[in-house]
Amino acid sequence: MSLPDSQKRPSAQCSLIACSGRKRRRGLTAPASAVAPGAGTAVSSSPWASMNEDLLRLIASRVLAGDLLDYVRFRAVCPHWRSSTVCPRGRGVTDPRFHPRRWMMLPEGHGLYPGHGKLRGYIRFFNLYTGRFVRVKLPVFRDHCVMDSVDGLLVLRRDQDMAVRLFHPFTGDVVDLPSLATLLPHVINNNQDLPGGSHPVHCFYYLGGVCTSFSVSAAGVITVMFALHRMGRVAFATSQDQQWRLSTWTLEYYKSLSFRGKLYMVRMSFIPEQNSDIFRVDPPQEEQGGSLPEPKLIASIPTDKLTYPIFLTECDSQILVAGYTGRLRSHMQVHRLEDLTLEKFIPVKSIGNKALLIEDRSLSVSSNAALPSVVGDTIVLPSLKDGSLTQYHLGTNSWSRPMDGCIRTGPVFGPCCLIYHIYTCCRREFWNKGQLYNRRKGCKWRVNGKWRLGV
Repeated sequence: MSLPDSQKRPSAQCSLIACSGRKRRRGLTAPASAVAPGAGTAVSSSPWASMNEDLLRLIASRVLAGDLLDYVRFRAVCPHWRSSTVCPRGRGVTDPRFHPRRWMMLPEGHGLYPGHGKLRGYIRFFNLYTGRFVRVKLPVFRDHCVMDSVDGLLVLRRDQDMAVRLFHPFTGDVVDLPSLATLLPHVINNNQDLPGGSHPVHCFYYLGGVCTSFSVSAAGVITVMFALHRMGRVAFATSQDQQWRLSTWTLEYYKSLSFRGKLYMVRMSFIPEQNSDIFRVDPPQEEQGGSLPEPKLIASIPTDKLTYPIFLTECDSQILVAGYTGRLRSHMQVHRLEDLTLEKFIPVKSIGNKALLIEDRSLSVSSNAALPSVVGDTIVLPSLKDGSLTQYHLGTNSWSRPMDGCIRTGPVFGPCCLIYHIYTCCRREFWNKGQLYNRRKGCKWRVNGKWRLGV
């Protein structure tokens, strides 16, 4: 479904603002601190302003490889630098170079989900590697909710018609995908024993908690895959399709991860003599008739190496597999997936300055982000005793004392440690207006702009 231009280009209303309180600038405009001293008339007479265009583009590509916002600031130095480099706007979704991969939307806490009236349209984003914060004005949340985030892009679901959209928070670029309502017949046919019947609210329960992966073809066609863990299926569609399709196969898995346009899934074994398996799901190919290929087994893990639960995390452009080494859950190990595919069960001795945050969704955060509560070479996860966060130190094979607070029984509003606030990025159901959880009443969904009680 196409949108009017006023809705299709929310970028006109987007503002990128540094949290230090700098003056607001429209669009992808660099803060004043990013502009070289004496910018303006003085810069135009500087030799920097007449730098060779090929050299400028080479430097810009190096800057872009580090961070998108650094690239934006680079282009803002002077008109010559701006005209000699590619503008991200209009390419934010279709060109992977401009994806804000290291940026994560940060929950505000105190129950202020994206789109809450008290936020006045502003949303904060956090860089997992540098610790920088920015505020962006995104009125799109007035009638959308967040399903997932992949490569820094937001996967939105529109309240009115359940249409799915890929949204770049810093450029405002949007790609429209079919409505999730086209999946309802498949959900009903494949779940004849749906609790509460076939009401759309109950059906959409099976479409929640998705893990999203997407890829871009040479022709600019975007293919999106949703791992639906409550159904054990994968839904997929392209930007040229009118409806979503469902995989013909099922796979009961425990955790999933999106990585470079593919889905990785862990099927756990609870029997000591059996292995736990890791599967990879590739996007559909035109030469295969557009159908989704069967999951490919890429690694099997004996239970004497890693036991339940096992987690997948992206860290430094590779997939790490973390888990406990025994049923007592007193020690943990981390392996590289590429080693496990070669049947090399050699644990990683150190992950350097990274901390792995383990939950429904796992993240890696750098301790170089100048955050005192983030400690490198650790795994952060809820303690088995009371749900408070605790750290496992890989270098010493020891546990830290649980931190102040609790994450298991509900969202931590106004946490004592910033790491609790970052950790809520792994528990999207607590800050997404479209999917809230009530411990006594179950799931609550936003359908056609109204709250409905689900199962």
